[in-house]
Amino acid sequence: MFENIEYLNSGTSKQKKAYHVIQLLGIMDELAIYTPVLCGTIPLGIDLPQSDLDIIMYVKDFPLFERKLLDQFSHHEKFRLKSTIMRNEKVIKANFYYQGFEFELFGQNKPVHEQYAYLHMVIEHNLLVKNPKWKEKVIQLKKQGYKTEPAFCTLLNVSGDPYDQLIEYGVLQGFI
Repeated sequence: MFENIEYLNSGTSKQKKAYHVIQLLGIMDELAIYTPVLCGTIPLGIDLPQSDLDIIMYVKDFPLFERKLLDQFSHHEKFRLKSTIMRNEKVIKANFYYQGFEFELFGQNKPVHEQYAYLHMVIEHNLLVKNPKWKEKVIQLKKQGYKTEPAFCTLLNVSGDPYDQLIEYGVLQGFI
């Protein structure tokens, strides 16, 4: 469902603007070999004004990916490139601003459908479909300072690491 960003065109005004800006930037085409997928709160309509556009990708050759990011996006406002380890996996992150949006480009040597960001989004989407009133509750929790996954775990009364627990919950419910 989330692989093609066309759905943004029939969404909120922010989703429509995000679609337009992503198209202007050409990210999905420029980085197509990495199977980019927009994840996070904007696709789900549970974003706050400062929410960024998170695009995850499947990267096998990190030096090539870094060069591509530098070549294509380093001229944008507040560009930063960082290599780090997350959950025992190397990741490359590039952040920058364009047309009023902060972008985070995230590359990991794992297919996008197996990455936490994608799995969380699918689970959260299913929870919002099942519990439509949760949309406003999640937004309120986020306004209080909660990150997205902890907000959902609060509503689910699930304790422990919210990022792992949400995955576990999604598996048990058959969402992923």
